[in-house]
Amino acid sequence: MASDRTAQADAADSAIDSVSVLSEDSRRRMFTFIRRAGRAVTRDEAAASVGISRKLAAFHLDKLVDAGLLRARYETPGGIRKVGRRPKVYEPTDAQITVSIPDRRHELLADLLLDAVLTEGADENAAQAAVRTAEQRGRQLGEAAREEIRPGRLGPERGLTACERLLDRYGYEPVREGPTRLRLRNCPFHPLAAKAPDLVCGMNQAFLSGYLTGLQVNGVQAVLLPEPGECCVRLAPGGTDGDDHMARDH
Repeated sequence: MASDRTAQADAADSAIDSVSVLSEDSRRRMFTFIRRAGRAVTRDEAAASVGISRKLAAFHLDKLVDAGLLRARYETPGGIRKVGRRPKVYEPTDAQITVSIPDRRHELLADLLLDAVLTEGADENAAQAAVRTAEQRGRQLGEAAREEIRPGRLGPERGLTACERLLDRYGYEPVREGPTRLRLRNCPFHPLAAKAPDLVCGMNQAFLSGYLTGLQVNGVQAVLLPEPGECCVRLAPGGTDGDDHMARDH
């Protein structure tokens, strides 16, 4: 779990570094020019696009390569072989940069809603289909996590510890309020949740309930307990109001 959190922190740091690299005007304009070119671009072309020297352009281009935004290689433009060293050319990578503080997961919500539209049954409405797909996705993730970590029997305490891995990954910012109670400080679906709270919060609860089911966590449930500025769901002992005296792992 520690390595997983380290990887997430490294990814966030990398995204922030990439955005920082683009804060310089000439560098950002060259990057935009190269992305729109639809082909590999030479240093001379990149320099001319923003009106700077070839040497300064090379400096900025290397910064973009180091940040993972461009890749460089040597190639003869037009495929014509000439005497001498082939020029260095640059083209964009497939990297997508998203920096959001606090973390947002609108792409997950959109994906679930698309699945709901594509699979809506004759006996359910759109909202019911959305809740169903959210529960299914959560359960699939829980089953995959259980297959990966093979935790054995999971009572409330160990179950919540196992859940924190997914909750960290998806930006919920989990905080342990007690051995069997987990509070989620961030709503990954804000501000969309504020526009349609019944739908989005229902999907959120179904998603986390499905994860608990797939991971086979005993004695814990996802309950709706909205707090301003936080996730509407908390994980608490099943069948109770969340008291910590419930049965713990054996």
